[in-house]
Amino acid sequence: MLELASRLLAVIDAGGRVAVATVVAVDGSAPRALGTSMAVDAAGAVIGSISGGCVEGAVYDACVRVLETGRSELCEFGFSDDDAFAVGLACGGRLSVVVHELAPIAQRNALDSRVRQELEAAADGRAASLGLVVDDEGGRILAPGSAAEDPRLLREIDSARSSGVTRRRAVECDGEVVQLLLLASAPPPRMIVFGAVDFSAALASAATLLGYRVTVCDARPVFATAERFPQAEVVNRWPSDYLAETEVDERTVLCVLTHDDKFDVPLLTLALRLPVAYVGAMGSRRTHDRRLERLREAGLEEAELAVLHSPIGLDLGASSPEETAVSILAEVLQSRTRSSAAPLRETRGPIHRPAAEAESAAGPVSLEGRAG
Repeated sequence: MLELASRLLAVIDAGGRVAVATVVAVDGSAPRALGTSMAVDAAGAVIGSISGGCVEGAVYDACVRVLETGRSELCEFGFSDDDAFAVGLACGGRLSVVVHELAPIAQRNALDSRVRQELEAAADGRAASLGLVVDDEGGRILAPGSAAEDPRLLREIDSARSSGVTRRRAVECDGEVVQLLLLASAPPPRMIVFGAVDFSAALASAATLLGYRVTVCDARPVFATAERFPQAEVVNRWPSDYLAETEVDERTVLCVLTHDDKFDVPLLTLALRLPVAYVGAMGSRRTHDRRLERLREAGLEEAELAVLHSPIGLDLGASSPEETAVSILAEVLQSRTRSSAAPLRETRGPIHRPAAEAESAAGPVSLEGRAG
């Protein structure tokens, strides 16, 4: 729901009603993640996608019903249904979906002011969170600070804002277990690309499509221009100086594409000691070996050097800047999910695994060798 915030608010602010369907449970190889939403307005227009096409028709029908009745619904699609194939979920998974109506002030199911605040925050790219109480009739939407609600539910919703992670929790309230879907929206993660080269332009463009807020940093103003990098913020600074001062976090991706020791060594000396998601550096294997020696001379330990993804990217046979961008982003994704990066035909089990399951299978995250 939060990922559709700006489009939902546009419909409601224009005086329209909208039915929002949200995935509240996923089992097996269902194609979309927990918390994904699709909406239908009163004119029948569709906003978003809930299953990559598998059950769109059935969810659309449920949204139309909710717009007619005003009553929320809990719908299930999947291998446990006799007509699973009929609704199109032939991939072997199961989805549970809750459908709600949202409407302007003074209409049936008018949007709560606190829920609106969270939608506005998500639309602006700020941290936001909502709670969806799930029951047999569908449930209700809550926001931090909602009146007359159990404080335990509100604490869970508020904590989701800081974590930025959508998840489902069972919360005990006055002896009753409440199923609560925590919807969270975080600001876009950062990708900082060092080096204003053609590979950087392709990477900035592709990373923007994946939702990163991209910065390109280069000390040479003649190369680092807004015209060359229209999708990115452009910074003319010495790379290590900029990295020392800019804001990074555990989701930040750092890509060093300069392959010039005078930039790379001080930059990587700092980068490999920061608590970021990924540090990669471009260069040949010979460049990589020489760079490692310089970094050892600069005082980095082997555990710190082990964090470095170099030569950057996965072995996909990439050659052009655009293909290299795919290779780099594939490695960034693999590093984040800790998947095998093997062809799916050589793997077993569900194709689409919840993040928590993937983390459990891969073991705990290690930040050994990083300070901060």
